[in-house]
Formats: sequence, C-alpha cells, structure tokens
Amino acid sequence: MNLKPTDIRLKLADTGRDRGDHDLNPGLLPPIDRMRAAAVLVPMVARPEGTTILLTKRTEHLQHHAGQISFPGGRIEESDASPEDAALRETEEEIGLTRDRIELVGRLGLYRTRTGFEITPVVGWVTPPFDISPDRFEVAEVFEVPLSFVADPKNHERRSREWQGVVRHFYVLPYGGYYIWGATAGMLVNLAERLNP
Repeated sequence: MNLKPTDIRLKLADTGRDRGDHDLNPGLLPPIDRMRAAAVLVPMVARPEGTTILLTKRTEHLQHHAGQISFPGGRIEESDASPEDAALRETEEEIGLTRDRIELVGRLGLYRTRTGFEITPVVGWVTPPFDISPDRFEVAEVFEVPLSFVADPKNHERRSREWQGVVRHFYVLPYGGYYIWGATAGMLVNLAERLNP
C-alpha cells in the first residue's frame, strides 16, 4: 500500500470521532475531568515497497506497560506548545528520530484509555533515510509494520480476558512475533478505518 502525504491529509482532514477502550467496553473509562493529556506520533514511513508504520517495543523492566508495543509518545508537558510538539519531543527522546525528518499530516480523533489518559494521535510522514537511536532504558526495539497489514480488517482480531474480576475486550493485531494490542491496536484500527472509509 503506497500513499503520499497529500493522500493522508485528505483522509484525515476531519479528525473523526473520539475513540477509546470504551468502544469495546462501555462504561470502562474514568470521568473525563480526571483524564491526563498525552500525545503519540503515528509515524508512517515512505518505503519503496510500500508505506509502513513505525512502532516500538517497550523494555521489560518498566513499571507501566512493560514489554508492550506502542507508538513513541507520552504526557503533554506544560512546556509543549501543542500535542504535535509533545509527540515530536517524545519521539526524539525515545527513539532519536528528529522532527526535521517528520512531516505532520494530520490527527486521529482522541483516544481515551481505562488508565486515565486522553491521547492525541498525531500522524507524521517520515521519509528515509533517517537515524534511529533508541533510549535503551525505555525502548527494547524499533520495528515497522506494513500499512497494508494494518489497513486490512481481517487482521483486526477481537479478544478478551479477565482483569481484576472484569472481562475486558480489546483489539489485537498479531504481526510476526509481535503482539500489538490495547490502545496501540485501537489507534491502528482507527487509522485503518480513516484510510479505508
């Protein structure tokens, strides 16, 4: 699947509806006034063989979300001028990908998590060549998934498990040896729906 930044801008001209863990689990979210603002970068990489999505695997020793697949990003700080600024700052801190290699092309709707985050997914177009230098404390691995895989609804599996006495439903996109689930999978499903209305 090959796209250009102009294609993505058109498809993301309207951010679409807000999404979150509550889509598959009604009533799961904390009150809106207790949400903490965060931003992630959804890096779309222009490869000759087709567009890919760049993801990270978090290190196993982290206190939160250890070993999980995620987008680069984190909390929006007071010093950040916007969610875009936060996403770009966090991306450079986590994987060393500098903002001069990223062309911002739009946003997805907010994504709210059961853990109390209101995430702004910022979509960026990354043109190779670029350097990656992961923060080894936070990031165990950086890898790419073909956009054609993400965009195919057949790869959007719904699973469930019991957590603290409650059955929770979530999306999973198993890719090779990677288990992409939770908020990251939910945002990828949202991206796929925006690109293939």
